[in-house]
Amino acid sequence: MHIDFNSSAGPSLGIEVELEVVDRATGALVSVASEVLAEIGAAHPGGEHPKAKNELFECTIEIITGVCTTVAEARADLEATLAEVRAAIEPRGLALLCSGTHPFSSWADQQVSPNPRYVRLVEEMQWMAKRLQIFGVHVHVGVRSPEKAVAIANALAGYIPHFLALSASSPFWEGRDTGLASSRSKVFEGLPTAGLPAPIDSWSDFEQFMETLVSSAAISSVREVWWDIRPHPDFGTVELRMCDGIPTLSEICAIAALAQSLVARLDALDDRGYTLPRHREWILRQNKWRAGRHGLDTDLIVDEQGHLEPARSAIIDLVEELVPTARRLECAGELESVGKILEIGPSYQRQRRAAPSTITAPSDLKPVVDLLVHELETDGVLHPAGQR
Repeated sequence: MHIDFNSSAGPSLGIEVELEVVDRATGALVSVASEVLAEIGAAHPGGEHPKAKNELFECTIEIITGVCTTVAEARADLEATLAEVRAAIEPRGLALLCSGTHPFSSWADQQVSPNPRYVRLVEEMQWMAKRLQIFGVHVHVGVRSPEKAVAIANALAGYIPHFLALSASSPFWEGRDTGLASSRSKVFEGLPTAGLPAPIDSWSDFEQFMETLVSSAAISSVREVWWDIRPHPDFGTVELRMCDGIPTLSEICAIAALAQSLVARLDALDDRGYTLPRHREWILRQNKWRAGRHGLDTDLIVDEQGHLEPARSAIIDLVEELVPTARRLECAGELESVGKILEIGPSYQRQRRAAPSTITAPSDLKPVVDLLVHELETDGVLHPAGQR
């Protein structure tokens, strides 16, 4: 099975953000996405907004950037689309937030979007798809060849826990504290083609694996392989998909800067003839579990002898290593904000601080929804409201 890879000239950047639509008064998810998208798409060719899309459920609106060069450009792109969506929902008494899971709404109450692809997914996966009331942020970084995409994706797998711990924002599931920093990551792993990437050695190996999956009717297209990191042939990128929903644009941009800088750094090492690292599957799985369970307050396994390093230290060291690359990519300021996430605490910690000490009913977590709405509206976590 031949798969064309639309190579990128350099480390271009694209960001996808899955937003939850909630009732401002009750905090519950609201199935209104198609109605809102029809309204904001009316002025565009074909009646579809080019950068606001349906997702699996009608309570979700995904906003995407075009192909960007810098993180600042991507942020401006997201801000423009977010403003359009917000203008359409606010008169309806609705609000937006971004987190890995909604604190208390039930998946059983959600409506599937009227898209044949999603209808087929639910029909095939049944309960595993119906419970996917989860939300993420995906970052695409352009690479120059399919072989580079495979080598870089393999090396990036070792950093899945870094990104997951920083972005973890799903401690609650249907009104209960799960005890996890990221319950989203575990829910998503229920799908047979989601979670840790399969071991791929080359682009021809990737093509063979996709041929096996398509020929066996395991998937209908490459789009249905939802690994935490995957080569994206159509976009000519490596796509990082491990992140939970991230509550503020500043935090999204910090994670995007980390991703773009890391991919560019690995690409440069590959150019110099270095063999990019591969990681043992059992270490990857254990480290991802640790990040999903404990977030930043965990120790990561760094070698096959079982030596450990605190996740916070590993992230600090990574950021320091990437500063020269970030300067070249004009995202040093955004990369610096990764350190601010370490200082103030990621979303799973902030949500727990906002929650009541005793939860007797799911709606008791309405203050957590209010916090998440406020954070997206003001961008006031890493920066004072209205400032950057």
